[in-house]
Amino acid sequence: MTDGSPSSTKPFDLVPIADKARDYERAKTILRGTQRLLRTLDFESLSEVTLASGRRADVLALRRNGEIWIVEIKSSVADFRADLKWPEYREFCDALLFAVAPDFPSEILPTDAGLILADAYGGELVRPPPVQTLAPARRKALTLSIARTASMRLLAQIDPSVTLGEV
Repeated sequence: MTDGSPSSTKPFDLVPIADKARDYERAKTILRGTQRLLRTLDFESLSEVTLASGRRADVLALRRNGEIWIVEIKSSVADFRADLKWPEYREFCDALLFAVAPDFPSEILPTDAGLILADAYGGELVRPPPVQTLAPARRKALTLSIARTASMRLLAQIDPSVTLGEV
């Protein structure tokens, strides 16, 4: 999920001291199930992707037709209540969704976002997201960012000396 360099994104398996609300083990299982579901919906996805705003999307997914979804993973009620940044993601996607574990009280989540229930084995799209169309220039910039991020992450896996910077 990351290369470990200082400029890289936080992986789900490293718990920052200041981030006590997120259950990282649970988030990893939700991430896995969410990404499995996204593949069945014809999306390829990356986790922990930095957006032009400097915010990091938990999951940025790109469909074959160019549609872009951002999925915000919430591992607990405390994680949801502590996070005030997710509305800012709307300007970077065609659709915003939340992904939570099946036992999460989903009624507390905003109804104007899609909803995925996921565990380590898979996920279910229980509420389709409302779609808003991105401006062509923003779509192009995001698509290029996704491609460059994925390429750099793959290169770092075969050459650990590669330093991953912002895309």
